[in-house]
Amino acid sequence: MFKVYGDVVYLSVFGQGFLILRSQTRMNDLLEKRSSNYSDRPKSTMIFELMGWDFNFALMPYGSWWRRHRRTFHNFFHPNVVNMYQPVQLKAARTLICNLFEFPDAIKKCAFLAFASTITEVVYGIKIKGLDNNYIRSTEEALEGFPDAGIPGSYLVDMFPFMKYIPSWFPGAEWKRKADHWRDVNREICYGPFNLVKERIQAGTATPSIATTLVEKLCDGEPHGRAEEETIAMDVCGAAFSGGSETTVAALWTFFMAMCVYPEAQRKGQVELDAVLKGRLPGFEDQSSLPYINATVKETMRWKPVAPLGIMHTTTHDDEYGGYYIPKGTVVMGNAWTILHDPEIYKYPHEYIPDCFIRDGEINRAVPDPSIAAFGFGRRICPGRFLSDNSLFIMVAHILTVYDIKPALDGAGNEIRITPDVTGGRTKFQVLFTHGDLLLIFYLKATCTIPV
Repeated sequence: MFKVYGDVVYLSVFGQGFLILRSQTRMNDLLEKRSSNYSDRPKSTMIFELMGWDFNFALMPYGSWWRRHRRTFHNFFHPNVVNMYQPVQLKAARTLICNLFEFPDAIKKCAFLAFASTITEVVYGIKIKGLDNNYIRSTEEALEGFPDAGIPGSYLVDMFPFMKYIPSWFPGAEWKRKADHWRDVNREICYGPFNLVKERIQAGTATPSIATTLVEKLCDGEPHGRAEEETIAMDVCGAAFSGGSETTVAALWTFFMAMCVYPEAQRKGQVELDAVLKGRLPGFEDQSSLPYINATVKETMRWKPVAPLGIMHTTTHDDEYGGYYIPKGTVVMGNAWTILHDPEIYKYPHEYIPDCFIRDGEINRAVPDPSIAAFGFGRRICPGRFLSDNSLFIMVAHILTVYDIKPALDGAGNEIRITPDVTGGRTKFQVLFTHGDLLLIFYLKATCTIPV
């Protein structure tokens, strides 16, 4: 499509305009330089109203209410703050390598637990220890319906909003019953742990966390103002809890696949870790001495971006660009995939090559960091990206220190061939291995032991 029509493509579907941007230049021109007009979100009746995702400010319309949520979130996740969460992330990484050893048939659940437990402790001060946990189950269940509902046209109610008034008991309204169920789950995610923190504060047993800080700062003045501040606090915590795990788990799953398909990249990372660590487990203090591991994290984000088309933007007002008229309400999509697979920037873009970020044994600053596209664009760029980067680094470093990652064996004793494919959806939560987790095996390295 882009080869025929260029790097700015406009199309209309049932009267709804879509503008798809291919290049970094175009995205900078519109989503960055004109961000005041390109930061709104298309409203999905199914997701935002019926399924109860209205607490997640990543999906909120652009405006003062969104800005208040974003500002509150940023206060706890900007680059100068996230390092204070490293002890929690380090503990989660070490729990992960133990769980992979103890539960080899539940790789995906172990990975999800690692990131979800980090977010839960950072946001709510709640420590999760086992794989079978109510918070984990609720989050997984809520996320099940999100990818399908995020695809335009999946549910007719998004094209005909009046259908939201159809009662759940009406024949053929299974979609409404699904929405009701997911709304109940989302309410539990948003209200449950936040109310538990409030109870612990009153009892004097609360653990320091983002939620405790926000609750303790609630103003005692006018009731309406306090109610709004409490809603923002609860929404921000719920958004971090529900959204902070899914995307990073997807990235880790991409890493697992890459290590099986590109064993040479795995070997290089292990050589570097062995040389630096000399038999001990890694810590964040080792990050500056591990350029290849840092490059591996960058290449994981670039190779199979979790959100190849990001979350859609919408124009607030009519605009003109390059001689073309862009109407108000146009859905604008930044094609992160084409940027991160541009052969002029990344040589052999469809291969997994961490070395593309390395020069003279250090990170090559001349090569654009995948964060230019992997986390979104403009004012709607993911504000949790710094915490995500730290989590992914420490998980990757621990796994490669302790394990060799290889495909499982078939009945004849041969390695099962893994094809580097991903599933679709608004975010590509990668169900990468068609036949389940058992296509992937973690072999404990001979030089390592699992810490107790």
